[in-house]
Amino acid sequence: MRAASSITAATWITLSRMLGIPLLLYFLSDPTPERRWWALGCFALSAGTDWLDGYVARRFNQISDLGKLLDPLVDKFLTIAAMLALVEMRIFAVWGVFAIIAREIGITAWRSSQTSVSGANIWGKVKTVSQIVAIGLAIAPLPDPWPVVAQWAFWGAVALSLWSGVVYVWPPRSS
Repeated sequence: MRAASSITAATWITLSRMLGIPLLLYFLSDPTPERRWWALGCFALSAGTDWLDGYVARRFNQISDLGKLLDPLVDKFLTIAAMLALVEMRIFAVWGVFAIIAREIGITAWRSSQTSVSGANIWGKVKTVSQIVAIGLAIAPLPDPWPVVAQWAFWGAVALSLWSGVVYVWPPRSS
């Protein structure tokens, strides 16, 4: 019981994001328009906790190494689960999703080899937002031209994911 008391409210909010994943996958397993709207609600609520946990951590001085590790990991679980469902629905191309997953695994492995835990840089945050927007647009059963907009958003998210990975590991210039 002692270890659980050291987990902050911000970390609990991060972990709560995981609860949306089974519901999201359930609703997308039989993607009728009504179930897609439910899936979008689950996804949006879960994705919204990403902002909330960061706010709580900063506001109440609950920034921790555990939170810095768990927050991006849980983001990856949520977005990858949604993207895999969208591949199965033939909305997202498998090779684009593979590129994103490869980037995520590569950066996670690289981060784990570092001596200190660093938070996401601005490109990592932009990457996450672009993925959330693309996924949200793709889940929503919207009329034309929105499916095309969702595709453009997806390919933009792929490009930003790859770019943010390069920026993350690229050695800084010494002045």
